[in-house]
Amino acid sequence: MERVTNVGLSKWGLAGMFPAPVAETDRTQEGSTGSGRFCTTMDAAHIRNFSIIAHIDHGKTTLSDRLLQSTGTVEDRTLQAQHLDAMDLEKERGITIKAHPVTMYYKAKNGERYELNLIDTPGHVDFAYEVSRSLSACEGALLIVDAAQGVEAQTVANVHLAMKQGLMIIPVINKIDLPHANIPMAKQQLEEILAIPGDDAIMASAKEGIGISDILEAIIHRLPAPKPTEAKSFQALIFDSYFDTYKGVVILVRVTNGTLKPGMMVKLLHSGRTVEIKEVGSFNPKPYTRDELTVGETGYITANIKTPREVKVGDTITDPRNPSTELPGFQEIHPMVFSGIYPINTADYENLKVSIAKLQLNDSALTFQTESSAALGFGLRCGFLGLLHMEIVQERLRREFDMDIIATYPSVVYQVQMTDGSVKQVDNPAFMPDVTYIETVLEPIVKAFVITPGENLGDIMGLISEKRGFIKNTETLDTRRVMLTCRIPMNEILIDFHDRIKSITRGYGSMDYEPDGMEASDMVKLDMMVNGEVMEAFSSLVHRSKAEARGRNLAAKLKEVIPRQQFQVAIQAAIGGKIVARESVSALRKDVTAKCYGGDISRKRKLLEKQREGKKRMKSVGSVDIPQEAFVEVLKTN
Repeated sequence: MERVTNVGLSKWGLAGMFPAPVAETDRTQEGSTGSGRFCTTMDAAHIRNFSIIAHIDHGKTTLSDRLLQSTGTVEDRTLQAQHLDAMDLEKERGITIKAHPVTMYYKAKNGERYELNLIDTPGHVDFAYEVSRSLSACEGALLIVDAAQGVEAQTVANVHLAMKQGLMIIPVINKIDLPHANIPMAKQQLEEILAIPGDDAIMASAKEGIGISDILEAIIHRLPAPKPTEAKSFQALIFDSYFDTYKGVVILVRVTNGTLKPGMMVKLLHSGRTVEIKEVGSFNPKPYTRDELTVGETGYITANIKTPREVKVGDTITDPRNPSTELPGFQEIHPMVFSGIYPINTADYENLKVSIAKLQLNDSALTFQTESSAALGFGLRCGFLGLLHMEIVQERLRREFDMDIIATYPSVVYQVQMTDGSVKQVDNPAFMPDVTYIETVLEPIVKAFVITPGENLGDIMGLISEKRGFIKNTETLDTRRVMLTCRIPMNEILIDFHDRIKSITRGYGSMDYEPDGMEASDMVKLDMMVNGEVMEAFSSLVHRSKAEARGRNLAAKLKEVIPRQQFQVAIQAAIGGKIVARESVSALRKDVTAKCYGGDISRKRKLLEKQREGKKRMKSVGSVDIPQEAFVEVLKTN
């Protein structure tokens, strides 16, 4: 058994004054499985790396809790629901946002002890990138299917991801204890939709602890052990990273060849930088130090890397003197949705930039670049995988970094073909060229898979039509559910498409999407003008058929928030030189006839005429100062 020495005390020569803390290794718990908390380094044949994939809310995190409990990794008294979900946001919303690695030790029925490296993954479509990164560090995956709901849209997408990586899949039918569980239906859908034998599925209830030992045994016997590559020196794949205030950048790795130990010099192939490993360890689920990480193991390393930009997720770590070839990482992710993020207080701009750089380290799908706005000052143009991803990033900035921020209206990336033959990428309405120089505007299209109960089919088809989409294929999954395959502009599914599917189907509908190229579209730039001046912060790119309605909504909202002036203020929505909507903020009036208490009516008319001339002169030279609170209010509404 190994012991952990108190590194901090030995550094100062005080180790002899205090007893060294005993590693959890020496406190093995013999439960029903006879499993220990920690163990010495395993040979590759006794290591299993696996991930848990499923549709959102099918029981992945609950199953993770049961596995932690059954293997004795977490004691019953410290175990809590959603144990691997470290963020408050994850617990509040009941969703997994980040993939969480954890190392468990399990004594199988054959008497052998195994090291199980689990990565719990998110289920929402916006976090599919987390799933693909997790799968790249595994040899197999547990596929969870809800016995009551069956195969859902994201289940199909995740299985395709796993098959593309060549992983062994163990199907698990979860929630069999529910009164309305339909196990034959779930088995049939596994076979017909996913081409996975239904009889191979393990019956389980993560909530009740049913079938957990069967799952653990299946992991041991069905999943292959990791094999070292034929590389000439050690290799490790970086599958995630995060920033620690005291340790700097912490890199999560999967060792594919050789051994990683403290004191070794390693090279990051992407940045070309050579660093010394200070600490290696694994998660249980909290980080703990180890002597080394060998072939097939997952864990973390620290190496005094202070700047987040030096580490790239998907990079390879190797020997600087005898470097190996780069490991096949995973697909480079491209943001789908763009939005400007600005600090409410302009003095916080540098803090915002540092905060987003640290957040990007933990969320490599996030991209950003600087931009400025006349109304909002300096800010960052950020790219996200979807609207939920954008919402989560903004909430994490507020909670984890205490940033007070405002986000502009989300948009997608358009390809603008110019009359001179060049092509321009536009993700910000401010950069849209003049209409006279535009040949065609191409907008991104997605292929969406919508699963809906049969009785809601008409309403869902109406929603797809409303969003400028068309249905390519309709497939009956079982007696009560239908899957629609359709093509929809990405811009149309940004805001409320997913919510409306859930609303129409009373929560039984589900959706997944994937990019499906670009298509020519009649997109126009909608400008909002206040007193004749264009307000860039409110500009947006919309389809011509929807421009007028959006212009009216924005003009009505601006009318509510712009303070009244001494003169009438015109709020207009314009497409090029054409005004499509108008609202007016009435002027503050002074009763100039109050002092005129008698005499002929012409005296009052004379005073009113003088006031009218003054208002006209004031309007021609006056400017409307829109307070920042008004911008914030309108952008919040969007």
